[in-house]
Amino acid sequence: MKKWFAVAVFVAFAIAAEGGGATQGGGATFELTIDNIMRGPNLYGYEPQDMRWTPDGARVYFSWKQWNDPLEKDRDTYVVNRDGSGLRKLSDEEKKNAPPANGDRTRDKRMIVYAEDGDIFLWDGKRRALTQTTDIESSPHFTFDEQRVTFVRNNNLFAISIHDGSLVQLTNIVGPDDKGPNVTLWDDKKGTASQEYVKAEERKLLSVVDERARKREEDEAKKKKEHPLKPFKLDKHQSLADAQLTPDGKSVIAVVRTESEKAKKVIVPNYLTEAAYTDTIPSREKVGDVIPPARLAIIDTTNGDVKWFETGLKPPQDEKRPAEPTAKEREVTLRLPVWSEDGKHAFLFARSTDNKDAWIMAFDPATEKGRVIVPMHDDAWIRSFDVPQPGWLADNQTIYYESEATGYMHLFEVPFAGGTPRQLTSGNWEVDSVTLSNDKNSFYLTTSEESPFEQHFYRMPVGGGARVKLTTAPGFHDAIASPDGALIADVYSYTNKPPELFLVPLPAARGEGGRRPGEGNRITTSPAADFANYPWLDVPIVRLPARDGVQVPAHIYKPANFARGGKAVIFVHGAGYLQNVHRGWSSYAHEYLFHHLLMSRGYLVLDLDYRGSKGYGRDWRTAIYRHMGGKDLDDQVDAARWLVSEHGVDPKRIGVYGGSYGGFITLMAMFTQPDVFAAGAALRPVTDWAHYNNGYTSGILNFPQSDAEAYRRSSPIYFAEGLRGRLLICHGMADTNVHFQDSVRLAQRLIELRKSNWELAAFPVENHGFVEPTSWADEYKRILKLFDETLAGTAASNAP
Repeated sequence: MKKWFAVAVFVAFAIAAEGGGATQGGGATFELTIDNIMRGPNLYGYEPQDMRWTPDGARVYFSWKQWNDPLEKDRDTYVVNRDGSGLRKLSDEEKKNAPPANGDRTRDKRMIVYAEDGDIFLWDGKRRALTQTTDIESSPHFTFDEQRVTFVRNNNLFAISIHDGSLVQLTNIVGPDDKGPNVTLWDDKKGTASQEYVKAEERKLLSVVDERARKREEDEAKKKKEHPLKPFKLDKHQSLADAQLTPDGKSVIAVVRTESEKAKKVIVPNYLTEAAYTDTIPSREKVGDVIPPARLAIIDTTNGDVKWFETGLKPPQDEKRPAEPTAKEREVTLRLPVWSEDGKHAFLFARSTDNKDAWIMAFDPATEKGRVIVPMHDDAWIRSFDVPQPGWLADNQTIYYESEATGYMHLFEVPFAGGTPRQLTSGNWEVDSVTLSNDKNSFYLTTSEESPFEQHFYRMPVGGGARVKLTTAPGFHDAIASPDGALIADVYSYTNKPPELFLVPLPAARGEGGRRPGEGNRITTSPAADFANYPWLDVPIVRLPARDGVQVPAHIYKPANFARGGKAVIFVHGAGYLQNVHRGWSSYAHEYLFHHLLMSRGYLVLDLDYRGSKGYGRDWRTAIYRHMGGKDLDDQVDAARWLVSEHGVDPKRIGVYGGSYGGFITLMAMFTQPDVFAAGAALRPVTDWAHYNNGYTSGILNFPQSDAEAYRRSSPIYFAEGLRGRLLICHGMADTNVHFQDSVRLAQRLIELRKSNWELAAFPVENHGFVEPTSWADEYKRILKLFDETLAGTAASNAP
């Protein structure tokens, strides 16, 4: 088998080298050109998304686009029967009546309430509008009795009957300049003695004044009777972020968010507009410009009295100073409570603003005080990306949640009353998703226990124990079980097979019988026909040694006829929290295709899951704490040296490229390792972490005002004087994530350093993730030109 693979690869690239394309099965030649592969999803297709079963399990709905649909076209909604028959695209009218992808469900899962275009809708087999106003309504939830739906409008919580549409306002929250319906219409503050005397005499003397005063008093009395709630006044920087009604209906829990008075948002110019005038795109604050944490207000629904939830958490004491008594609570971010199905208990999730602690806390609106059920701590930062939400088991006494307490993300349970958490899964692998079955007897888990490079779907009893593996085909599975647990809707992909939807019968719950998963009905065929006319690689995965002895996973794209002294390129994936070395279809599909083109031109390509990548546990994730561009960059350098020692790559002919975090690493490589990398292409790069966002950066580097050293040693702009090889910078000018300003500031720094071996390519219409095929093609033609001009010879120029 291995010999056949080697021959196939050699033949494919011999053809590619001669004619720029390849044929397969007698089909038309696929031209391996940048313009062709940068068609993106118009070549490899669109992934089926938003799968959801109907409550009876008879059909699956999902969103999808055909490969040849225009880029600007919205996704269509499709439906298919559970046996795989009857696949069809819904009309616009039918689409409205499809079950929504997201929303709040009743306990029997048969009704869903959701917000769309500022109105609230109920789905119970078909869509029905509960509100149709010019106001913006959001955050709909069923009440405990499931007879009404609550929602937020104009900073207040309302409840509407799903039967007759009757509407009740549950809160009386007013802004600083709004007196609200319960504030007196008359200035009834007591004046001085003389003022009060003349006021009383005026009513006695003039009947018109007395009559109008009586009418005012009657109106105010009526209004207070109709609207007995006291006004809850927000200041000018506060707003209602979310709200929910407690199951007993006695309180409203409101998330009150405060905007910092001095916080400053970045303005992103939009140069190409319909009006032909430059417009602005709202964006974010920079790290360290901290937004004050949200607080929870408990509002009495009978009279409007307000109390504030107290966590009871105290700020950590500085070890350098003696402990001091303080009444100040620790700054934490709070989420709305999660109620048990019987409505008797609630917990909430709290996270410290310094990112190092989190808690699952009991919530009791009667006492307004929290009780810690589970504390979590990380000396670096608590993981927040891709963490499933905690929930309740069927006994209404037990909470399940995920934690990295043992070094990998695993499933735990803990009694609401308190006690030692019990670990339900364990091992040097991770649980990526958790769903409780409809009957609440089982968990459905997506895990990497088979291999760090695969994701499979499992069923496990809620009490833990043996897991039944429900998918077998190697690769990535993103599955949801049918309501009866007899089938899964599985979006499956492999390294060289884009994601497709399958409907797969499952083994019985006790583990025997059933068809093998992977042998179910394939529902979608996403790529264009010519995608099959090229032998896309099942890219081998290797592990290479880092300087500290760790084995770093990597994809290796090696031409079959690669000779010693050849050239190589290292690709650096982006971050957030991401894994790219695996056996599923890559989220970097453009780059996957581009690496085939590089191979056809004689390049050996390496793609690493460097330190900081997802999928390898807590220590791997936090290895970049306080020094981005440290161990993560070391891994790229060690990979370059491995290419030289193990594959005979010319050490003077190694390039590096990547986007976002990958662009940042490329800059650090070019500025601090000029003897290792001869050329680099930094795409939409972070050049100074003090200019990135708070949510991502503050966890890894703390705050710039308190940990300046971490920011300076992690930011490429401070090392730009080290540039010797050729550098290409590409950036979308409408980037609202890593702002174009990052590249502008670096450009000015390079100018002031009198560097001439660099260029900046700006893309006027692109945000952080490029969309237009013309932009993709222009960018990658520049990257290919850079590598061909700098790495083609036996030695690359390092002229300043």
